[in-house]
Amino acid sequence: MALRLSCRRSKAFGKSVQAGSRVQRCVIVFVLASFWLSPRLRAQAAPDATYQAERRRAADLFQEGKRLEALPLLEKLVKANPKDPEMLVDLAAALADHAALGDREAAGRERFRARDLLEQARKLGDTSPLALNLLEILDHLPENGDIKFSTDADVDQAMRAGESAFSRRDFDEAIRNYGKALQLQPNNYFAALFTGNAYDRKSDFVKAGEWYERAIRFDRDVETAYRYYADMLARKGEMAMARAMLIQAAVAEPYNRIVWRELQAWAALNHTELNFVYAGIPAAPEKGEMPGSAHAGLSAAWDAYRAVREKWQNGGEFRKRFPEEKVYRHSLPEESEALLAAISVLERLKADTSSAKLVDANTGLVLLLKLHGAKLIEPYVLFSLADAGIAHDYISWRVLNRGRLEEYLDSFVVPAVQ
Repeated sequence: MALRLSCRRSKAFGKSVQAGSRVQRCVIVFVLASFWLSPRLRAQAAPDATYQAERRRAADLFQEGKRLEALPLLEKLVKANPKDPEMLVDLAAALADHAALGDREAAGRERFRARDLLEQARKLGDTSPLALNLLEILDHLPENGDIKFSTDADVDQAMRAGESAFSRRDFDEAIRNYGKALQLQPNNYFAALFTGNAYDRKSDFVKAGEWYERAIRFDRDVETAYRYYADMLARKGEMAMARAMLIQAAVAEPYNRIVWRELQAWAALNHTELNFVYAGIPAAPEKGEMPGSAHAGLSAAWDAYRAVREKWQNGGEFRKRFPEEKVYRHSLPEESEALLAAISVLERLKADTSSAKLVDANTGLVLLLKLHGAKLIEPYVLFSLADAGIAHDYISWRVLNRGRLEEYLDSFVVPAVQ
């Protein structure tokens, strides 16, 4: 995408954002990586020739990563035509870049203004990845708009100096400052990540890859280093390796919409589509309602599914399995057990020649049996059926089953490069 985003999604930010926090961690810095941008909505710009020429010049500067140079021109263009959504988005991104140069109060004001511009662009119809991703992050700014990289004042100062240099495109100076942060805090994820990104911008791809890999070693459950690495690999034409990195990004943060936008962009670039796997679960029949003749033979499978769900919700199974939790929630083991109960019935039906065709004619059931044969029911539940309750079980399940999560995405969701 055309911006550098590094964010662990969180439900809410505190007064300041700690880059070292496992839960509330978000850093916003911007850099050209135009590979990811799908074609953006083109505005119905004013017909004036001067405006059009300046618009092209601003767009060129933006795509070259010269956002600070583009900023005054973007301000002028937006003032002349405040209903040009693409220029609104570009101005928002440039302001977010510029925020790294000012003091904290001024930076906060610029970020909030950027957020307002993005909201205007959204209302005008801009749904580009750049706009959506940036708005998603700016929507979670703390009240003062400040971004804090570390509780250690010296580390925070070094990181801010690095970000300021990065915004000025002085990548060597940025690397020196990130290095100072790493000397003080050797496992600082974002210092390693941003060092890699600075080398990436210098087109030193070997060192960039080494630093991205170092950031991943620091914390493999943050999606950003995988995504940056994938972006670099894709720009080099290494689509299969980019795919592998994005799969790992999705395993790191499966409920982060930014990751899925990146995967969709990768798929579009490779002239394919993601397969959002869903086998389908029929609604329970109304009391006294009989299933249609086409589905009568399958009703026993879904009766078995619903019996398990009932046992968990009202039969005490949840309390037995999660004694430390006082309130019932939908869980991974409940949904998986219910699906396996349905699958057991489906397997019996499929083994019977009189009912096998009924199963085979239902693509959802065929898919469910295929997932079961691959031992990937739990990943399917976590990725395709997750609600808040099921998502609660993701991290603990991933600890012992990371390979199965990657296998699910590899085999069923993200098509291979042709």
